[in-house]
Amino acid sequence: MAHIDVFDDLEAEQDHLDTVLARLGPTDWTTPSAAASWTVADVLLHLAQTEEAVVATAGGQGDPVRWHELGDTVDEAMGALVEAERGDGPEILGRWRTARHASVAALRAADPEQPVRWVATPLKPRTLATTRLAEHWAHALDITVPLGVGYPDTARLRHVAWLGLSTLPYAFRLAGLPPAPVRCDLTAPDGSVWRLGDPAAENVITGPAGDFCRVGAQRLAPADSKLLATGPHAATALRLLRNYAVR
Repeated sequence: MAHIDVFDDLEAEQDHLDTVLARLGPTDWTTPSAAASWTVADVLLHLAQTEEAVVATAGGQGDPVRWHELGDTVDEAMGALVEAERGDGPEILGRWRTARHASVAALRAADPEQPVRWVATPLKPRTLATTRLAEHWAHALDITVPLGVGYPDTARLRHVAWLGLSTLPYAFRLAGLPPAPVRCDLTAPDGSVWRLGDPAAENVITGPAGDFCRVGAQRLAPADSKLLATGPHAATALRLLRNYAVR
């Protein structure tokens, strides 16, 4: 995906979310989000906190948060961070805006070949930017769906689809299974087809790109999607699909 500037698309995804957030009223911020036990403000606080962590690690300051000291899992650690800093929605919006601009700038300026520390594993700046785009998109759904606000899919989902497919070997290994080659023929939001993966792979996933990305983000169950899995290991791949922050 070198021909697509992921930094530009990350910034565009954040801009897209910002237009939604700018219109929220006082009661919107306290509305329960689609993320369990978090309000809309909590979701944005999480994004602000993690963007601040990107700024620190991409700037060479090392791991700014000792995630392993905050919980037994990454999710527990993220929850503890949000719990410790809950606050007023508009103030959190300002914090996120500052952090997200600084984060993109830090990733652009970082050595593209030098991995930087992240929660689970070191990532090169472009890959980290891809995971941040996927994170912002998924949490934008957590915010907009409960509020009944439209958040249409865009071509930027190609990055998210690439991330999910490229981390499938990791997903297979986590499940104690040998990785299986998979290719995808996904229908993009504009009706074109994205062909990703090994063209010779006998395991094939076809269907809407938005569904593929939502399954990877755990916002949609495979059985509720319009995706079709063919080949001996394609259904397993779809079941294990996650948009992991690893590469």
